[in-house]
Amino acid sequence: MKAVAYTHCHPVTHEEALEDMVLRDPPEPRGHDLLIEVRAVSVNPVDAKQRAGADPAGEPRVLGFDAAGVIVARGPDAHIFGTGEEVYYAGVINRPGSNAQLQLVDERIVGRKPRNLTFGEAASLPLTAITAWEALFDRLRLPRGGADDGAVLIVGGAGGVGSMAIQLARRLTGLTVVTTASRPETREWCEKLGAHHVLDHAGDLPAQAKQLGLRFRWIFSTTHTVRHWRALCEMVAPQGAICAIDDFMEIEIGRLKAKSASFHWESMFARPVYRASDLLEQHRLLDEVATLVEAGTIQHTLTRHLGRIQAAHLLEGHALVESGRMIGKAVAEGWN
Repeated sequence: MKAVAYTHCHPVTHEEALEDMVLRDPPEPRGHDLLIEVRAVSVNPVDAKQRAGADPAGEPRVLGFDAAGVIVARGPDAHIFGTGEEVYYAGVINRPGSNAQLQLVDERIVGRKPRNLTFGEAASLPLTAITAWEALFDRLRLPRGGADDGAVLIVGGAGGVGSMAIQLARRLTGLTVVTTASRPETREWCEKLGAHHVLDHAGDLPAQAKQLGLRFRWIFSTTHTVRHWRALCEMVAPQGAICAIDDFMEIEIGRLKAKSASFHWESMFARPVYRASDLLEQHRLLDEVATLVEAGTIQHTLTRHLGRIQAAHLLEGHALVESGRMIGKAVAEGWN
């Protein structure tokens, strides 16, 4: 099968950072696995981080943590879907990824592809939808539906996860949805997705929040959490909560004590990597997202079509992610 893989860690500008290869097809699916013919993939920060920092020691490793495709076979314990069905999913970090023509994926982390989306549009959604959903509703426990006098702050609203978080918070809760962006085009994108207010994260965030008369019961930080930490601790309401997804090892957690505020991590790979008892929740939430998309309640976040699935095009996506200026998601679709 055709695939895009890497054998050593290189910067994105290196000619062998990603390579087009022909690899052995996956084995027959077992257990709950589905064998999926990949039609489209998207690029996430985790792809770039793995390519740059997780050396496979000379063995080809296939990345890719977002895909949409068609089921061609299923294991003996797989009963949610039938062969020929169109699906979308995010895979898992400890198995071969989606940048290949065929991929094995546990059906319990797979959702039905929204009927009104192309494969490319659908591939822009799974990882960010799962991450945003779990952060907002499983970690922060935002109240769903109805009016509420609270406010939620989403730091980094124009990125892939922020783009989904804005939509989910605005459409599924009665909260005031506030996000951050620092450029005119990212501010416009966040407002288009439904943010009530957009703060400039290059400026004084607490001062801007104070001007709006807001203190946040919930804060979801998608990027630069350490840089903004003191500001977030100042803005969080007493007994409020902060959730983060970016990588860091140390933080001044004691700043939350006086407010009895809490801190939460979100990692969408936690359920599948550790085979959590509620693994099926990722399938259910992807199906619910598909229903919301079909109803026009939320939209896909594809903003850059990279062309066919091949090394040069995926490296273009990696470079966009690493630039820190990506809006929405970059997608590659189809094979040569």
